[in-house]
Amino acid sequence: MDQIPLFFAYDLSRVRNEAPEELTISTEFLEIETEEVYPLRIGLSLHECVGTVIRSASSKFKEGDYVLALPEYQNGYQENLCIPSSRAIHLPENTVSIEEMVLTQPLGTVIWACRKLEKVIGADVVIIGLGPIGLFFSHLLANLGARRVITLDRIPSRLEAGEKMHATHRINIDAEDPLEAVRNITGGKMADIVVDAVGHDVYLLDLCMDLVKQQGTILYFGLPDRDLYPHFPHLKFLRKNIRLVSSVGPEIDYDYPLARDLIVQGRINVKPLITHIISFTDPQQAFELFTERKDGAIKVFIDFEKVKVKR
Repeated sequence: MDQIPLFFAYDLSRVRNEAPEELTISTEFLEIETEEVYPLRIGLSLHECVGTVIRSASSKFKEGDYVLALPEYQNGYQENLCIPSSRAIHLPENTVSIEEMVLTQPLGTVIWACRKLEKVIGADVVIIGLGPIGLFFSHLLANLGARRVITLDRIPSRLEAGEKMHATHRINIDAEDPLEAVRNITGGKMADIVVDAVGHDVYLLDLCMDLVKQQGTILYFGLPDRDLYPHFPHLKFLRKNIRLVSSVGPEIDYDYPLARDLIVQGRINVKPLITHIISFTDPQQAFELFTERKDGAIKVFIDFEKVKVKR
């Protein structure tokens, strides 16, 4: 495999010319209790990047190529990246917006996960969590022929986005019992497939097992908070003969090009996910919008060419 470094960059010439004062970096850091060491590594935290090759020692890419670039350590928030050529793919120019192209990355990870499912056509699917990943699952599983795509969330704006991403049913878990709702929708059968698109919850897998039918499948996509969770409903898992599938990452040369093509050809509509585009000079605003779910935020983009100049 070609591992020769590839240099990738946003065009920041306008930034340097118009707003040099915005590039000042504070060396003061808050003292907070965390396992991370402050200051953090340069470039944290961004791992979905689109830009232009400025230098390449690889035969795969040349200067000026428009690419999706995949930082190895989520360090994409910087002017230049140096990555192996195996961690980039070509993108077509002048087709869709740069924001739509960026979504090739998360969609590729969802494609990789769905390729692990044995049967989707005619299945009743439950998706827990309608962040960007859950919304991609909704659209893709509907495209693959799921009979019902039942989505669960507590944020109204995300449930509304679920309708645009081909969900057939949307359940606000703060307004109704999800188990009873899924039981009614499926005629008591429960779900053939349950997708955890949330993670970060020791008891969420228990909910997945209640929602899935006998001999059904749980696709565990959400990231855990720790290496070991003490709570696992072993007896329920055993008695229901559940198939548990995990998924992280993609096959870069297969899943990302397919995701790119689905977006460019209009077969996956990613526009409902694009809610905010923020200048790279306002990173705090961008991170707060997303982490605090403000203003209907679903996918918040940092634009390295959109400059906010102080007057």
